[in-house]
Amino acid sequence: MPMSSKKKLLYNIVFLLFCGGLLLFLFNAPEETTKKLPMDGIHTKFQTMGKKEAEKFCEECHNPQGEVPLPAGHPPKYRCIFCHKQIRK
Repeated sequence: MPMSSKKKLLYNIVFLLFCGGLLLFLFNAPEETTKKLPMDGIHTKFQTMGKKEAEKFCEECHNPQGEVPLPAGHPPKYRCIFCHKQIRK
């Protein structure tokens, strides 16, 4: 049974409103504020590694007793590159 043209028009309008609302939401999203993985002598070797491979090395320095302890309330430590993105060349 074919759909009536009024029903098609209604579905198309609802679809366009949904897409427009989604675009507005995405364009108004806040800028990314998390620091990227630094491009220094220590971190350069991790820039080209896969994310999971690179994350294995983070806790060597970034731990409570390490050179760079993480701040209180820091999210889970096993997903470093999820937030601190690599700088791809």
